[in-house]
Amino acid sequence: MQLFVGLGNPGAKYENNRHNIGFMALDRIADEHGFGPWRSKFQGIVSEGDLGDDKVILLKPMTFMNLSGQSVGEALRFYKLTPANVTVFHDELDLAPGKLRCKTGGGHAGHNGLRSIHQHIGETYGRVRLGIGHPGHKDRVAHYVLQDFAKSEADWLDDLLRGIAKGAPWLALGKPDRFQNAVAQAITPPAPKPARPESMKTERPPKPAEEAPDETRSPLQKLVDRFR
Repeated sequence: MQLFVGLGNPGAKYENNRHNIGFMALDRIADEHGFGPWRSKFQGIVSEGDLGDDKVILLKPMTFMNLSGQSVGEALRFYKLTPANVTVFHDELDLAPGKLRCKTGGGHAGHNGLRSIHQHIGETYGRVRLGIGHPGHKDRVAHYVLQDFAKSEADWLDDLLRGIAKGAPWLALGKPDRFQNAVAQAITPPAPKPARPESMKTERPPKPAEEAPDETRSPLQKLVDRFR
């Protein structure tokens, strides 16, 4: 069994914030793979389903970002899982918009949701880092992450979420590289092979036109030429 955790803040006010991209990722997985209805549990909401042959619990903490670890810790103890069975989807300032990277363990880099999870289950869980870009200065970060995604970002955001849903079974199997490949293909589909133009056929240069016979010769000259 795997526990996939999406980070965000509850309520319509925050629904489309950059900080809520973790919630969005889990919603897309649930929709695309026919997971069960969301229900309240573990100070959050959960949805259960299968990814390939693996049972997966999706958890969205409703504690607000700074207390996410309370919800994750409860779920972990209830299902008797270890941090190795947990994957957290979260926004990442240090990745360009639309980029995605997987990692296991490491610090929280100032992310308040990860900081809280560290406090409750340690740091040896998996993460899916979802790039949202950086506003350019640390003083603007708090405002930036609590802003809605701009309309101009809709295309890459949809591509990213579609790729996450497509590749989720690989993540459940413990194959993050295959998962990342599936996401990359959704964001940058392979370019179609160009059709071979007919002009590539080998063309031979036209034969020079035969010269017209010189009719300026006299009858005597023509007779002499016949016996040469």
